[in-house]
Amino acid sequence: MSSFWSEDHLQEECGVFGCFSPKDDDVGDYCYLGLLSLQHRGQESAGISVAQEDCQVITTKGMGLIAQVFTREALVEMTGRIAVGHVRYSTTGTSNIENAQPFEGHCKLGHLSMAHNGTLVNSEILRSLMEDGGTVFQSTSDSEVILNLIARGSSKGSVKSVVDAMSAIKGSYALVLTLEGKLMGARDPYGLRPLCIGRKEDTWFLSSESCALNAVGAEFVRDVAPGEIVVLDQEGVQSFELNKKNVQATCVFEYIYFARPDSIIDGMSVYESRLRFGEELYKEGAVEADLVIGVPDSGIPAALGYSRASGIPFSLGFIKNHYVGRTFIHPSQELRERAVSVKLSALEADVRGKRVILIDDSIVRGTTSRRLVSKMRQAGAKEVHFGVVSPPIIEPCYFGIDTPVSEELIANNMSVEDIRKEIGADSLSYLSLDGLLKALKKEKGFCLGCLTGQYPISPHQ
Repeated sequence: MSSFWSEDHLQEECGVFGCFSPKDDDVGDYCYLGLLSLQHRGQESAGISVAQEDCQVITTKGMGLIAQVFTREALVEMTGRIAVGHVRYSTTGTSNIENAQPFEGHCKLGHLSMAHNGTLVNSEILRSLMEDGGTVFQSTSDSEVILNLIARGSSKGSVKSVVDAMSAIKGSYALVLTLEGKLMGARDPYGLRPLCIGRKEDTWFLSSESCALNAVGAEFVRDVAPGEIVVLDQEGVQSFELNKKNVQATCVFEYIYFARPDSIIDGMSVYESRLRFGEELYKEGAVEADLVIGVPDSGIPAALGYSRASGIPFSLGFIKNHYVGRTFIHPSQELRERAVSVKLSALEADVRGKRVILIDDSIVRGTTSRRLVSKMRQAGAKEVHFGVVSPPIIEPCYFGIDTPVSEELIANNMSVEDIRKEIGADSLSYLSLDGLLKALKKEKGFCLGCLTGQYPISPHQ
């Protein structure tokens, strides 16, 4: 993702992956490969549950990256018919092993295991009601609320228990779960969080993004529709509709920043969308420059689009060290700043004496942008212009993206000109909301709450 300063960016969401095979298979391996492809969506913890032929579930999870949590020896043991997996970035609940997913438990239908991407806005109310009824929680995650709701209704059957649970919760969710020998998936009525279906011969998959289907050699079948619950088993795919009045409102930042560029979400290529963002940014306000530079990683396709529309040559400009860990883990401000310098370096031979325009996906607090501009000037750039392929972020997200409070969002407190001065750029341009929607080729179907303050559902329940 583009920011190298984790405290000044929209933080990742989570990633979920599921697999159903009609025979005992290496479903753990499939899930491992799928989660590797979704690692960009969360790096705090990872886990996989495997349901065997007798529906007993083996779960392995831990803190850190997927490759750190799972050894070859552990994967050898993870054979079965169903697997569900998760990579986590915490938006509710603290970052510890108790909140790592998948969550599992026993109910009247047997063993249940579930992975969830998203955030509920009524989880505190539901948790309090269940605690009053004697339910004991093992974590502070809102995802465990969903698990308990499904378990409580399990006497009605697996499908009905999931339908009833989905009817009770409000907010964003993409779920994968195993219950009663089935792989099940659900997407919230607004489709805020993505979820898709894939197939490889007689093996079925559910994934947050289509890029993970490519990793396991599966064919993309379709997206799970907003408000849809799907059941994948030996009969194929069964579909159940939660709400016939579903209104599409996919998080627009899936296209701007979160999703991998080789993913297709709700029928739209992420990579092509980012190219068009850059093209529209140029059309709205051309800047005279010698080089177009994309901020690694998600700013690069947009910079290519800007270059294509303007005729200004594209240049790398920055070299990213992919072997440096996340900067926020360092205990002191000084060490964090040193880690930033190691993680991203300006190409002095490329930019010295040049007028450059940096293209990034967003500005949150402004500290990252200021450091990027400063690095370009230190490398000898004659002018440094800054282009942003999202409109100003003026409000926080309540549905699964970890954004600062309004007071800490630089665009909530400053004009564009004041932000330009704050980051030290020669010029600053944001893509307009109309330009964003034009690039997406749709006027509706997106959650724009952090850009407009108008959310598809009330964030306060």
